[in-house]
Amino acid sequence: MNTTISNNGLPLLPQAPGNQANGPASGGNAASDAPAAVTPKDDSVRLTDSARALQDAAKVDGQGTIDSKKVEKIRQSIADGSYQVNPAAIADKMIALEAQIAGPAKP
Repeated sequence: MNTTISNNGLPLLPQAPGNQANGPASGGNAASDAPAAVTPKDDSVRLTDSARALQDAAKVDGQGTIDSKKVEKIRQSIADGSYQVNPAAIADKMIALEAQIAGPAKP
């Protein structure tokens, strides 16, 4: 399936040499259907402090994994009606989160 996307009046950007995958339909030429040669490059990724903080926050108890036994135990207790909700603990954590979002108090 080939879908043509118009530029909606925007200027056309130059295509990389040999990359016709997003260009106009070529009529099935075997030479243009072949994948373009890929040259290895030294790529690098730099995480911002915010990204690192999100990664740390996603870890459970210092681990990067989820305790599936604990999840199944909670799921089962919800299903059989024995799960107990602690509204005071929920409220305390919501207040702590609100304080964290608001940041330090301004003098």
